[in-house]
Amino acid sequence: MQLRLERWASPISTLLLVTDEVDVLRALYFGDRVEPLHRVLQQHYGQYMLSEGPAADTIKGPLEAYFAGSLNAIEAIPVATGGTAFQREVWRVLRTIPAGTTTTYGHLASMLGREGASRAVGAANGANPVAIVVPCHRVVGADGTLTGYGGGLAHKRWLLAHEARHSPVLVGA
Repeated sequence: MQLRLERWASPISTLLLVTDEVDVLRALYFGDRVEPLHRVLQQHYGQYMLSEGPAADTIKGPLEAYFAGSLNAIEAIPVATGGTAFQREVWRVLRTIPAGTTTTYGHLASMLGREGASRAVGAANGANPVAIVVPCHRVVGADGTLTGYGGGLAHKRWLLAHEARHSPVLVGA
């Protein structure tokens, strides 16, 4: 598998955007460190070649719009991942959580028809290779506290605050 890596400057930090030959987003990581990214790519895809190259405007444009306040723009970004069938199902459901809202691991397990599997859902959530676009940052602990985040709790806090600032106010809320 041939993959491209672009280091892309965002308002939150440098993002590592990994895309494939048909401009599908395969991974999105925070920071400049490529070593952890290589481990994840190996787990998901086995053999791969990673070279420097630009991500498509179909990925960067929606990310720019998201950071400018059009939160739903990232829904248009094409994503493909490796992972187990269960992980991919968790990641699919994560994309249905509306921007500006949060849910819990237990509720996510219920959405999947797997009541009581909140730990398995948490593990799948933590293995998500496509931060922001597959919005694992929108999942919080049962008591509403911010729990672990692969990109770091500071980034999770920033993303949730950004989404709260740009989400429409609910009528009657």
